[in-house]
Amino acid sequence: MGVGGNMSVPSTKSEQNKNRLQRMPTSKPPFTIGDIKKAIPPHFFQRSLIRSFYYVARDLLLVSVFYYIATTYFHLLPSSYCYLAWLTYWIVQGCVFTGIWVICHECGHNAFSSYPRVDDTVGFILHSALLMPYFSLKYSHSRHHSNTNSLEHDQIHVATIKSELEWFYKYSNKPLGRLLQLVATLTLGTPFYWTFNFTGKNYYRFVCHFDPYAPIYNDCERLWVYISDVGLIATTYVLYRVALTQGLAWLVCIYVMPLLIMNGFIVLMTFLNHHHPSVPRYDSSEWDWLRGTLATVDRDYGVLNKVFHNFTTSHVLHHLFTTIPHYNAVEATKAIKPLLGEYYQFDGTPFYKALWRETTECIYVEKDEGPHDNGVFWFRNKL
Repeated sequence: MGVGGNMSVPSTKSEQNKNRLQRMPTSKPPFTIGDIKKAIPPHFFQRSLIRSFYYVARDLLLVSVFYYIATTYFHLLPSSYCYLAWLTYWIVQGCVFTGIWVICHECGHNAFSSYPRVDDTVGFILHSALLMPYFSLKYSHSRHHSNTNSLEHDQIHVATIKSELEWFYKYSNKPLGRLLQLVATLTLGTPFYWTFNFTGKNYYRFVCHFDPYAPIYNDCERLWVYISDVGLIATTYVLYRVALTQGLAWLVCIYVMPLLIMNGFIVLMTFLNHHHPSVPRYDSSEWDWLRGTLATVDRDYGVLNKVFHNFTTSHVLHHLFTTIPHYNAVEATKAIKPLLGEYYQFDGTPFYKALWRETTECIYVEKDEGPHDNGVFWFRNKL
């Protein structure tokens, strides 16, 4: 994995090493968001309702095909092959679920179509089917895009300053501790974020995405948080009825295990797009929207780029222009790369290697040693 995707990756090993290891500039860019927009052909901003629904239909068809194969043929296999078949089904179906989540994510940004009500309807139905609170995450995620990489105000992937590290972080830099941290994060990361605001902004009180009166939301958004909760309750009831009819083991094999794989990929993708030794975090004395937005990293997942609708290969662009649909994002990224220059970060390291490396190197953030208190923080791992 990590090669053969849709991105125009650096062509030489020296360029790859430069992109992977060299810190990006932290000075004010010599271009504006308006300059970047002018570099993108206007038709890349156009959203096609028909084309977007095609991808919904394609993903749902794949889900149906894999479901049919699993329920029709797996019981005919010898037990040893049956176990392997189920493991394959969980991974493959989980990847397709992740693609559907990406479409829901685009709905939340109004990148699915030019009709916000259509986007919200599609996103709410599909997100609820994946046991995710659509409107709750839509609003909290908008806070992330408004404050990307701000130490004080970013909503998620908030980096920890060394002086604020908890006692257990000293074990994170050891292989066993790192492995346990990875397993826990990949399996529990998304539900912990929704329920306990894990890795989210510190509001100095208990924060839950299911609570309409959580400080994340304003008065205009509370009703929609209630609606998200109703969607989850309805889905849970349907799953309960299915478990009564088909059995809990059947439900776990068909639905729950692919859902866990999906949650793992969501954590993996978003973590790797926002954690890298080459990208900084800023405090309030230095942060501005453009520099914070540019401090993200594009990644290559090989054949999974298409399955994930190029979510990871065009993440920098997505933070700059959230309404550009995924089917235009790769070409739009190519259009802005010459202008961004060193402000564009790409790492083609295979994602499984990058996950281990970034978990090792990106434990906390700290300023460089020196006389200048410039409000720029970099990832470090020495405890």
